[in-house]
Amino acid sequence: MFAFIIKRTAQAMVVMLIISLIGFAIKQSVGDPIREITGISVSAQEREALKEKLGLNDPFPVQWLRFVGKALQGDLGNSFYFKRPALQVILSKAPATLELVFSTSVLVILLSIPIGIYAAVKPTTWLARFFMGASIVGVSIPVFLTAILLIYVFSVGLGWLPSYGRGETVEIFSGWQTGYLTVDGLKHLILPSIALSSIMLPLFIRLIRAEMKEVLETEYIKYARAKGLKSSRILFVHAFKNTLLPVITVGGVQLGTLIAFTILTETVFQWKGMGAMFIESVERADTSLMVAYLVFVGFIFVLVNTLVDLIYGLVNPMVRISGRK
Repeated sequence: MFAFIIKRTAQAMVVMLIISLIGFAIKQSVGDPIREITGISVSAQEREALKEKLGLNDPFPVQWLRFVGKALQGDLGNSFYFKRPALQVILSKAPATLELVFSTSVLVILLSIPIGIYAAVKPTTWLARFFMGASIVGVSIPVFLTAILLIYVFSVGLGWLPSYGRGETVEIFSGWQTGYLTVDGLKHLILPSIALSSIMLPLFIRLIRAEMKEVLETEYIKYARAKGLKSSRILFVHAFKNTLLPVITVGGVQLGTLIAFTILTETVFQWKGMGAMFIESVERADTSLMVAYLVFVGFIFVLVNTLVDLIYGLVNPMVRISGRK
């Protein structure tokens, strides 16, 4: 276990270095943050002096190495627009995004497991065919189009649910605002969660169905049926447990993708989270905040995938994460 942690830590550092390097390469072509900060009334000499003060005139390798050195100390730089540490800005927006991602994940888990198992056990029924057909449609429609359609039907047409914002929130501790504790906050959460789940739900339904169909054809399942075990025990204890490894693998990767896809969902629903913050940072040429966001999301990817590898050993003891036989 210790060797595995050391190995993954080293891999994570390499990945983070590559992400920061890519972020800095993008940073050079986004725009001039000094122009966005100062406006048109400031002279060229003052702009040049500010550039020099912020270190933007330094060569690319110098800027990157300086960022890496500070990042190792937990400093991801200062936002040009907000005039405060970029990590503080990101963490202030993180609760909204994590709340949305958590709600979406719960929705995907609660729906994909029973639907996937049902479609595998009774593939010829009309309901199973409907679910599989709907999953194809769900995969094919972009998330922003799904979001607009939901707003048109449930907000504009029926007037049942709000179409933008987080609604009423409550501070549970310093800086962490949540909408889970208010009725208005929960109402505002419904449409964004459904829209965001449209990306992952069809994928997991089809994945669970395919894995379950394969497992149900194995010899030990046939033996369990011959022993007269209950169908529910065969499905959920023996069969479903052996479909979890590929599901967890895909789930770990898709969780990071889900955080990235909140950019579109938050933009449509004006959900003030990290995704909307990133779009605003691009519009304002706040390159420091952009790079900090990319590094932060990259760190989440690495952390989630490391946790997925650790969970392997709990789901299936035959899997040895350390690589020993």
